[in-house]
Amino acid sequence: MEKEKQVELLHKTINGVLKAFADSIKDGSDFTPVNAYKPENFYEGTQEFLEKKSRKAKWSLGYSNVVLTPLDYAKKAYYMGGYMVPDNKFKNLVEEVVDDMQGRAIALDDGSGRGVSVFCTIDCIGITNGDIRIIRKKFKEKFEALFPEKKIASVNIFSTHAHSCIDTQGLWTEFPSKLFRNLKRKYTGKGALERGADEQYMRFLYNGVSDALINAVKDMATGELTIAQKDIKEDYFKNKNRPSAPSIVTDITRLTFTPDDKAKTPTIIVNLPAHPDVAGLAVKGEEGSGRRLCGEYVYYMGEIINKAGYNFMFFNGAICAIYMACGVTNDGVKLNHRYEMSVRFGREIGRITLALTKTLDEIKGDKLLYDEKEIAEESANSAQNGGEYTLWCKEWEPVEEKKIKPVLNIRIKEVKIPIKNNLMAAAGKLKLANYKVLVEDKKQYAVYSEIGYMELGDELKICMVPGEFCCDLLTGGASLYADGSVTHTDFGIPSLREIFGEETIVFGLANDAIGYIVPDNDYTMGDPMNHYHELISLGCKTGSSVMQGFVEMAKELKIRD
Repeated sequence: MEKEKQVELLHKTINGVLKAFADSIKDGSDFTPVNAYKPENFYEGTQEFLEKKSRKAKWSLGYSNVVLTPLDYAKKAYYMGGYMVPDNKFKNLVEEVVDDMQGRAIALDDGSGRGVSVFCTIDCIGITNGDIRIIRKKFKEKFEALFPEKKIASVNIFSTHAHSCIDTQGLWTEFPSKLFRNLKRKYTGKGALERGADEQYMRFLYNGVSDALINAVKDMATGELTIAQKDIKEDYFKNKNRPSAPSIVTDITRLTFTPDDKAKTPTIIVNLPAHPDVAGLAVKGEEGSGRRLCGEYVYYMGEIINKAGYNFMFFNGAICAIYMACGVTNDGVKLNHRYEMSVRFGREIGRITLALTKTLDEIKGDKLLYDEKEIAEESANSAQNGGEYTLWCKEWEPVEEKKIKPVLNIRIKEVKIPIKNNLMAAAGKLKLANYKVLVEDKKQYAVYSEIGYMELGDELKICMVPGEFCCDLLTGGASLYADGSVTHTDFGIPSLREIFGEETIVFGLANDAIGYIVPDNDYTMGDPMNHYHELISLGCKTGSSVMQGFVEMAKELKIRD
């Protein structure tokens, strides 16, 4: 009980200090009264949800990718999005590039005439809804000029949440100095506020991503879509720092599109819920700062899958507090650089992805999946360092692959989220991130974000969430209930799997990046060691705002009474 009182007191103290700071800053000149808000460049999805495939039903998919590493990275200062800690002396300046920052895009249509849906996942820490709407506008202009006969159902932009790519949100770019400069300009009224992210780079990204989406539409061809899912166990995941929310989704989901035209490249789409966060800092004894631009494990998954003859698309999952576990893939193998943890993890997950439906004999007969020389070298390295090498396909069991009938149902919904975290309110007033802030009342603010629900045939249900989603909100885990939450109260809203079905998965950081999304009843700023996520959240009503939106969406779609 004594600790609970300390947590409550610290919560009130931190909240009070942040409120005083936020209240001392004038509202932004572009803040909009909530009743004056009008959505722009918003796509609702397929108006009608089909239960059966249409008469002309046939999957069509197109793929494209774009390199988003700035061409002038050797001449101009760029900053990583992620990591501002003593280890890197609170400086996020990119000093080296080890691989490409990419945007991967697909265009998907079921042939029903309800329109094409496009998706792009960007290697970055996050993309705000304001920036996404700029990308949509550019895409729409290009699309309508090139494809006047086609209809757009939805335009969806995701981030991998890679911690070592260019800062696309603006919260890590020269943050301390920019914060003080903007504060000074706010208080004196002299000079325009500086946006957090590099505006020239963001224009480069808008054009690159919108072009990639267009190229994916150009690449569309008919074919077959299949699904394979496997539980790869907790060895590859760890709940790093939120003990009150113990749920971890350990499934890997693979969608494979096989074109009818055998001359075209097939595409593999992967969903895996784990932070791509290990590059960007130095390991002990490593020369240099470790500040390297790196696509993290996602890049190296793609490297393996591309070598096998496939295009590669990636969607992250419910990753609040869920990180890649390096133990199985490192096994005591000595690494010279921190980013090599991502290399090993990504290549191993890439091999697992390719092998889902293969037998152990088939795996051992494929040198890309089972390189005996590499295995022997790594085993020896591990032994020399006191480790015990673990072969990823030990005791391997294949899973079944199923065809997905050509039905793509997708619905996107705007949800209003109150800004109850005064740190985020201050960031909005100082224009450090591209959010359209709404004024509800004196000193009361909100933003509109987006949630989404998608069905691929009868075989897959997907909820798209606009941030780092607490896994308990998907599975119905302990922190949703009084016994497991910091406030000893129930959350009171069903989990996503209770709403949409037990096999529902999540695509995270979808169409926005609002930070962590945790249950209201497990929200506190008074226990930063176990609840640091709250500091990077819109506040104590974020979880209920998002989840209530899903409840309303399910009713609108007649999925829930």
